[in-house]
Order: sequence, then structure tokens, then C-alpha cells
Amino acid sequence: MNFDLPILAPSILAADFSKLGSEIQICIDSGIQWIHCDIMDGHFVPNISYGPSVVKTVRKIAPDAFLDVHLMIEDPDNFVEDFADAGADLISVHYETCPHLHRTIQNIKLNGCMAGVVVNPATSIELLRPILHEVDLVLIMSVNPGFGGQAFIPSSIEKVTQLASIREELNLGFLIEIDGGVTQKNIKSLTVAGTDVLVAGSSVFKADYIPQRISDLILLARSGAAKLA
Repeated sequence: MNFDLPILAPSILAADFSKLGSEIQICIDSGIQWIHCDIMDGHFVPNISYGPSVVKTVRKIAPDAFLDVHLMIEDPDNFVEDFADAGADLISVHYETCPHLHRTIQNIKLNGCMAGVVVNPATSIELLRPILHEVDLVLIMSVNPGFGGQAFIPSSIEKVTQLASIREELNLGFLIEIDGGVTQKNIKSLTVAGTDVLVAGSSVFKADYIPQRISDLILLARSGAAKLA
């Protein structure tokens, strides 16, 4: 799939679930192409969010959107097929939960989805080198996963820069995504560093007027990307 970079991917974890359909439609009408779905199991992370049934609902609400499913769960192999069947386009799993990461990535692709790998703030980017040739996306967590609305960890920008350098060194084409604490204050710096996909939850869905916030975030992200170019 071809998308104009950088991509803003609102995380529905921060949406008002009593009006999920209308809030997703507002995003789509405001030019959003990616929707980010955060799946939490109460084990790998302290909270529980939602499962494949909600992803299936999002697919019905936004049939043409790209569904970016982030599994913050233990034993993700047990659920890859369920989320693929629910309509995921891309499934990302945590390095920290996959003892046989190559097998998990292959499983995601066998189920017809693009595959991503995620690292927590304390996990070194260098540990990903053996898998980078196999993935479509690398997601850098810029907060410790498990809760929405957390403060951005500044060292995450350095990790993006490092990963972008490795990508260039290896001549690879995976996307770099960041998730956690993305706001109007830091989004430009993130795209300057090399981020392609920016997950924003509270900064989108808690805004007084969601369309204007989306417009502002996209404009700032693009200005950073233009500076990088």
C-alpha cells in the first residue's frame, strides 16, 4: 500500500467508546488513512483494552482505512489469526514477548498481514538487527506501554535517529513508527528524526475540535519531514 508520509495514526484507545463510530468517521473525514488499535491483556501490560471484536467493528466503520494493530500481549501467536480475520492490515508484536520472533513474524505474514516489531523504552534498537530484513515496520514506544496519556520520554527521539541510520546503512524500507505522548510540541522533532508513522491518542481524541487538531498535527509533521528531505 502506498501512503503519503508522514502518517498520523489516531489511537482509538483514547476515543470515547460511547460514540466510537462517529469519532472514527470524523478522523476519516479529516483525512486520516491509518487507525491504530492498541490491544492490552492485563499481563504484559497492566491494563486490559479490547479484543478482535472491536477491531472487526472498526473495520466495518472504516472499510477503507488501514488498520494498524499493536499487540501488547503475552503469547501473541495465539491471537494473530483472530486479529487478521477481524480486519487487521498490519500486526505488530513486542520484541519482549516473542522468544521465537522470526516465527511470529512469519505467522503474521502467513495470515495475510504486514508485520511489525515493537520495542519498549528500555530495549535497545541494536537487538532488532537480526529481524529488520523481515519486518515492514518498527514501532518505538515513547512511553512505557499500558496507559494512555503518558508523558513522552525524550530519549525516544535518539532511538528514532539511530533506527533511521541503521535503515539507511542496511538499505531497507521498513517504516518507523512511534507511539506514546505524541503532541503538537514534539511531532515536528519526531519527523525530523525520521519517524514515518505517528500514533496520537489523547492529543487527537481529547482535543476540543478533532478536525482542527488533526490538521495541525499533520501540518507540523509534514514540516518536519520537509526539513529532513
